[in-house]
Amino acid sequence: AAARPLHMAATDAAPETTAEAQAEVELPTNENSPALLRIRHTSAHVMAMAVQRLFPEAQVTIGPWIDNGFYYDFFIPNHQLSDEDLKAVKKEMDRIIRAKLPLRREEVSREEARRRIEELGEPFKLEILDSIKSEPITIYHVGDEWWDLCAGPHVEHTGQIPAKAVQLQSVAGAYWRGDESREMLQRIYGTAWEEPSQLKLYKQRLEEAKRRDHRVLGKRLDLFSIQEEAGGGLVFWHPKGAAVRRVIEDFWKERHVLGGYDLLTTPHMASLDLWKTSGHYGFYRDGMFDQMTVEDEEYQLKPMNCPFHCLVYKDAMWSYRELPIRWAELGTVYRYERSGTLHGLFRVRGFTQDDAHIFCLPEQLEDEIVGVLDLTEEILSTFGFDRYEVMLSTRPEKSVGSDEIWDRATGALRGALERKGWAHGTDEGGGAFYGPKIDVKIRDAIGRTWQCSTVQCDFNLPERFGLEYTAADGSKQRPIMIHRAIFGSLERFFGVLVESYAGDLPLWLAPVQLRLLPVTDKAAETCEALRRQAVAMGIRAEVDRGNNRLAKQIRTAEQERVAVVAVVGDNEVRDGTLTLRARRGGELGTFGAAEALAGIRDASAQRVEASAVLEPRGGEPGAEPPARGGEGAAGL
Repeated sequence: AAARPLHMAATDAAPETTAEAQAEVELPTNENSPALLRIRHTSAHVMAMAVQRLFPEAQVTIGPWIDNGFYYDFFIPNHQLSDEDLKAVKKEMDRIIRAKLPLRREEVSREEARRRIEELGEPFKLEILDSIKSEPITIYHVGDEWWDLCAGPHVEHTGQIPAKAVQLQSVAGAYWRGDESREMLQRIYGTAWEEPSQLKLYKQRLEEAKRRDHRVLGKRLDLFSIQEEAGGGLVFWHPKGAAVRRVIEDFWKERHVLGGYDLLTTPHMASLDLWKTSGHYGFYRDGMFDQMTVEDEEYQLKPMNCPFHCLVYKDAMWSYRELPIRWAELGTVYRYERSGTLHGLFRVRGFTQDDAHIFCLPEQLEDEIVGVLDLTEEILSTFGFDRYEVMLSTRPEKSVGSDEIWDRATGALRGALERKGWAHGTDEGGGAFYGPKIDVKIRDAIGRTWQCSTVQCDFNLPERFGLEYTAADGSKQRPIMIHRAIFGSLERFFGVLVESYAGDLPLWLAPVQLRLLPVTDKAAETCEALRRQAVAMGIRAEVDRGNNRLAKQIRTAEQERVAVVAVVGDNEVRDGTLTLRARRGGELGTFGAAEALAGIRDASAQRVEASAVLEPRGGEPGAEPPARGGEGAAGL
């Protein structure tokens, strides 16, 4: 079962909206609601049955439940499904639901399953049958009319599906088995819930998610782009996006150094032999780019950072007294992704992992994991993510390492979670072949969860690379290696951050913290001097150099999510003041220029809004701008 989100100390977050208030209402998930999972799984079967009623030539392939619903892949020769077809399929589904047809499980031999599939004339099912290694073969029937290979679970009868809580959403193309050389299938996506009110809330969240789409906001706010001329899945960081990324990186480095880590920088490629030693070439080849030949030697763009850290460890002799060793790196890696799977910053071909590896003694393991979880909580909560779902994954059937080391590592992970007081679910057998792990999903402002942080024990790489330390008795022993990431990747985390805040980042993260709005030519000179002063103080400041009227300058700053704007007219030039308006806090009033800049600098350093440091003057926060005399006000 999934863990309930943890509620921890909150930081300054975006102003609450209706969508964010709705996010407090938790929708059920497949993990915490077995009934919902059954509804979704059976809905997929009912949809496939409806499609084959309407299109007898359609062949079914696979149809699983997914996070928010279900899908089924169909091969339909000479017909492209349309929106009108989806409406017809949904009507047919409703008829099947009203019929309350029983779901019946049947076990058959492999030979009998093959005979029935051949009788139906569905070759895709034969391939699925061949991929099933266990016996007996299980089949689920919907009434006496339709069946498919399936392990379950399902509802007892179709009448248990709430028809008004089911909706078909879209049709997409998908290659059979993900192989571009195979048949193109048509995938129908649907969503299903326990009651209509949940479907309504889910649809509202979908609309809100569209409004927050980081790809749209990234273009509108000029943060980043994907230049198809250069190739898909490669991110170009524009000045504003690069400024935010630099703040994230600097904060990450600062907290790691304070947390006892040393920072590494390693190459972007290495000899193919290294990846054979690490096992990545054998286990992960499909996710790696092709090799390049340099002076008759094959080199590989790195898909991971961990082998490089192992080489650095191996470059010295270590005593047990020197452990634990903590190394962290913002390392850019390159992984092959099919063009059809690329998606903004969420799925790219080149990205930067916030990687770290800890080499420790067995008795240090639990304390080190607690330290990782503490740092994870500190960093994520600083960005406004203070609700998590945590999962502990244990030893799979195929694994490396002794029973003793697995039990010790799993116990250390569980013990660390208990010491943190973090509720968690357990995925029995869901660990990596090289060790157990903890995965942390963050919950954003509109209630969506995102996989970010992971802590993994590794018994494999120390063995493959022959890593050792000298124990107290003089013997050579293997260290335990901990892999961990907090963001997962900077690109993906940046996308999540932009969507969670709807592009309206807090002051300390805002790409433009201060924009100076000159009202006159004389004021423009003063603004440029103030900009240089602000930049020297570490403030991301700029001057609106356009010739627009003041009202237009303010609207533009609002649209571009500028954190603080300062109107500078003749009065401000004469008095050496700035009149400030904060995106979060409204009108702050008029301050001496030095005081205003110092306040913005201090607020950013404290990671609070300007209104928390610069006490509003001349009216309550959010009030209309006070009238100003002289030419400064004339432009309004």
